[in-house]
Amino acid sequence: MKYRVATSSANLRDLPSANDNSTILAQIPFRLAFKLVDKTTADWWKVRLLNTDIEGFVHYNEIEPIHETSQKVADIEIPNFEASSKGTLENKVDTYKPLGNPTIPFRDLTSVTSKKTTINAIIEKLNVEKSFRFQKDEVDTYCNIYTFDFCFFAKVYIPRLRWTDKAIALLEKGNEVPLVFDDTVRPFYSNYIYDWFEQSSGIFGWEKIDDVDELQTKVNENGGVGIIAAKRFILNKSGHVVVVVPETETQKAFRVNGKVLYPLQSQAGMNNYNYFSKIRGAWWNNKDPEKGYSSAIFFYHD
Repeated sequence: MKYRVATSSANLRDLPSANDNSTILAQIPFRLAFKLVDKTTADWWKVRLLNTDIEGFVHYNEIEPIHETSQKVADIEIPNFEASSKGTLENKVDTYKPLGNPTIPFRDLTSVTSKKTTINAIIEKLNVEKSFRFQKDEVDTYCNIYTFDFCFFAKVYIPRLRWTDKAIALLEKGNEVPLVFDDTVRPFYSNYIYDWFEQSSGIFGWEKIDDVDELQTKVNENGGVGIIAAKRFILNKSGHVVVVVPETETQKAFRVNGKVLYPLQSQAGMNNYNYFSKIRGAWWNNKDPEKGYSSAIFFYHD
C-alpha cells in the first residue's frame, strides 16, 4: 500500500528510533509518497521512497494512506526526489533537486519567533546575492530555483518538476516511474508556477491573498511564507516569482500612511537580493507588453 507524508515534513531514519543512535537519511516533504515495506514496530514503519531504492523508517503519526481507487492526478503529479549530494551553492548541478546541505537550517515551526528566526537564517545561508547556484547566465535567470530551495527549507511545498504526460499515463495505471530528467519529468518554469498556484496550490496548504499589505501582515504575524508570482504577456519569456518574508529590525517593507506598498521580498532574477522592497517598486504591476506581466497573484502558507 502507498502512503504519503501528512505533516510539513517527515524524517526518514536508518533505524526505527528517534534516539541518538539513529541517523536521519532524508527529510521527506509534505505529500511525497512511498511504499510500506513492513510495520517494524508499533511506532516505526519501514518504507521505500517511490521511484528510488531508498529505504528507511518513518514514524507512523507523520504519514497517511493514499486511497488509490480515488487517487487524483494531484496526488501523483509530484515527482519523488531526494536531496542532491552533488548540487551545492557553488555550482548549478542537480538544480531540479533540493540542496543536500546539512548546514542550511529548516524552518523551526515551534513558535512564531522560531519561524521568523530560522527564515532569516535560511536567507542568510542561501545568500542568493553571492551563491553561484542562483546567478543569472547567458541562458537564464533562476527565480524558480531560488524560490524552490527557499520553500524546501521553509517546509512548504512548491513544485520544481512535473511529470510528463507519458509518465502520468503510467502512474494513473498504478505503475512506478523512474525520475528521468527531460523524459519522465520536466522542470516547472515561472509561468507554469503561476498556473500551479492558481490551479493546485490550495491542496498543499496555500491561501490566496488579495493584496500585498495583507500578505506582509500575515507573514509578519505568523512567521509564514508569502509568494508573489507574475505571468508574462509573452509566455515564452520567463515570468517571475519571489518570496515575501517577515520583517526584521533592519529589513523592512515600504509603507505609505501605514499601508504596505512594497513588501519585504527575497529573490533571484536579473538582479539578486537577499532582501528588498522599495528598490523594485511594484514590479508585478509592470504592464509593458514586452517586459511586463499580464497578471500577478499573492499566496500565503503557514
